Amino acid sequence: MLAISVTSGWRRTVGGWSAGCKGGFKPDHGRGGHAFCPAAGQRLECRRDAARSIERGAWATAWPANVYEGAVIDTATEPLAIHGGRPALAGEGPVWPLADEAVHEALERAWADGSWGRYLGPHGERLEQELVRMQQVDFAALCCSGTFAVELALRSLKISPGDEVVMAGYDFPGNFRAVEATGAVPVLVDVESDGWLLDIEQLAAAVGPRTRAILISHLHGAILDMPRLVRFAESHRLAVVEDACQAPGALASGRMAGSWGDVGVLSFGGSKLLSAGRGGAIVTRHAEVQQRAKIFCQRGNHAFPLSELQAAILLPQLARLAERNARRRASVERLLRQTEGARGLRPLGPAAADSAPSYYKLAWRYRGEELGGLAIDEFVAALQAEGAPIDTGFRGFARRSQRRCRKIGSLAESQRAAETTLLLHHPILLEPPERIDDLARALVKVTSAFSKPGSA
Repeated sequence: MLAISVTSGWRRTVGGWSAGCKGGFKPDHGRGGHAFCPAAGQRLECRRDAARSIERGAWATAWPANVYEGAVIDTATEPLAIHGGRPALAGEGPVWPLADEAVHEALERAWADGSWGRYLGPHGERLEQELVRMQQVDFAALCCSGTFAVELALRSLKISPGDEVVMAGYDFPGNFRAVEATGAVPVLVDVESDGWLLDIEQLAAAVGPRTRAILISHLHGAILDMPRLVRFAESHRLAVVEDACQAPGALASGRMAGSWGDVGVLSFGGSKLLSAGRGGAIVTRHAEVQQRAKIFCQRGNHAFPLSELQAAILLPQLARLAERNARRRASVERLLRQTEGARGLRPLGPAAADSAPSYYKLAWRYRGEELGGLAIDEFVAALQAEGAPIDTGFRGFARRSQRRCRKIGSLAESQRAAETTLLLHHPILLEPPERIDDLARALVKVTSAFSKPGSA
């Protein structure tokens, strides 16, 4: 359909919503929210919820495009930043990690008491206790990275050479390598249609006589249906490794992400929501799993440690994680509301009522065919020129050699995810609402520009 891109706003009439245009729009006062454009020779259509959010009593321009709630951009007169226009997000983007005064104070205390240089000390022990409390499990073990934590989780479940571990065909590349590091064989299952999570419906076809475990990841703000997955795993006597590296503090079906699996995995890498530059942890309810992890890491001392200094700076971040996750969720809700209906973008669907993502990343599937066939890299370049911290996703495993893995089906959705995923990095989600509005304007500005005839 043809739709209105608002420069100033709509105005209300007795019969409903209408729009006017300096170039000759003629209001059509039907309750559906239409206007007639003589240049286009047809009526234009608008959702009323979009109209309500925009300032009333002004004018609009039109071309074949979507109607966007709340984002007031006239791309007919405002060129894209990549073409020399003014970026929608002015100034420097947010830095990460945050300049957190509580972290500064923790660093000073660790320096003052000398704990920063010790093999063992109070901070690591306290961090493990706090993770146990947050995750509502019995044990936590710190280590050097989230990537190694996945390997440690597998080893603590006695995964060994020749075993098989089922995982999604689209996932963090380190997880594939972690399975290989144990000598086991990755068995790849496709992801859900238009999504990023392992398709539980396809698990039955993946289970064979040497299958020992399922490795799942909560990715890009999406949360897997863990009760359903656990029921399947239990019925086939399979262990579950739950990678919550992108989802610390997220709620998964009423429980903390990472607490459903036989072993849960967390990451404290430099870009993560809990950041110590490097670091990770496993969490579990099973004493034998904890003991195996401890034995594997001991080489005279802990060979894969998280330092006392790292633990010290994670503690104040952990204390604010729930509050910051709530802020991130509010920002995502605001952003998706303002960009609803944008051509070329298919956003993450809403979380289940008993789940709450933490949004290390926010994902869309890109639809270049709606933007004149524009390549995803060109679209990303235009967004980045506007100041939007958006990039593409993982490469996935659909093209991995059969010598390295066993594949279930064609993994077509995994390949599509690899080719069409757009990811928003999280730091901007803690910025003020006005900054989120600027981000929405950047998305609207670029999608609108490439929605015009001949723009791609």
